[in-house]
Amino acid sequence: MRKVSMFLFSLAVLLAFQVGSAFADSKLDKAVAPLIGIDYDYGGTTTKGFDCSGFTGYVFNELGIDLPRTSKDMFSWEKSKKIATDELRPGDLVFFNTSGSGVSHVGIYVGNNNFAHAASKGVTITSLDEGYYAKRYLGARRVMSDDTYNKVATEPEVKEVASK
Repeated sequence: MRKVSMFLFSLAVLLAFQVGSAFADSKLDKAVAPLIGIDYDYGGTTTKGFDCSGFTGYVFNELGIDLPRTSKDMFSWEKSKKIATDELRPGDLVFFNTSGSGVSHVGIYVGNNNFAHAASKGVTITSLDEGYYAKRYLGARRVMSDDTYNKVATEPEVKEVASK
């Protein structure tokens, strides 16, 4: 019964994500969507389990972008650009202080005021307005150039069709 419930929950989240995503069918969407529901694992960097920075790094690696390993290093990465909340676009990184001592959590902004992240309940989509995260929000960083953004977050993924 638990497996069925988890499957139905994951399916509902996935469908809501697909319908509500600002970048449905983009490469970014295709990289994030199948990971929804994967268990949280401290230090995890694979589909067997993720922590927040492991999830973020995994998604960006799928897009051909290498990020630093930890949320703290991502936040201070010299290749990232600090941006205001009202400038957020899909693919930007959002950071939180969940430990009481600075940057300790990261997620990927997915549009519609939501972010994807690995939390204690597993990989999920959460609103930036959700109380827990709203109180702990530290800021956002842009890690993709405009050109890369246009290729991975706005363009639908092209599927090759074999000619007969």
